[in-house]
Amino acid sequence: MHLTIDRKQELKIKAKVMKTTLHITAMFDRPGFLESFIEKLADRRYDIGYSKAIVPADCEALETSSTETYTSGTIGIDNDEEIINMPFITRFLFTCVKRNDTAYRLAWGICLS
Repeated sequence: MHLTIDRKQELKIKAKVMKTTLHITAMFDRPGFLESFIEKLADRRYDIGYSKAIVPADCEALETSSTETYTSGTIGIDNDEEIINMPFITRFLFTCVKRNDTAYRLAWGICLS
C-alpha cells in the first residue's frame, strides 16, 4: 500500500509538470536565403496551367509546388522558469503557391521529424 501512495504522489507531480504551459519557438538560420532558395527549387521549367483555369468568381486558381530540404536553426522552449535553446538540423517540406502569371511564393512548411 505504501508503494501505491508513493506512486500516486509521483503521478500527481508528473501531471502538474505536464499541465505547465510551454512556449516553443523556432528560429531558422538565414531565413531570407532559405525562402529564396525554396522558391527557386519550387519553380518548374514548364507551366501546367492550373493558375489559368476558369473558376467561380469567389475562387482563385493556383498552382502548387512542394520541395523537401534540410534546414537548420534553433528551437527555444520557455516554461516561465527557464529558457532552453537547442540547435536543430532537420528536414522540412515546403509548399509554394503560384497565382496567375506570378512567381512561386512560399506558402507554408512542415517539419518531417
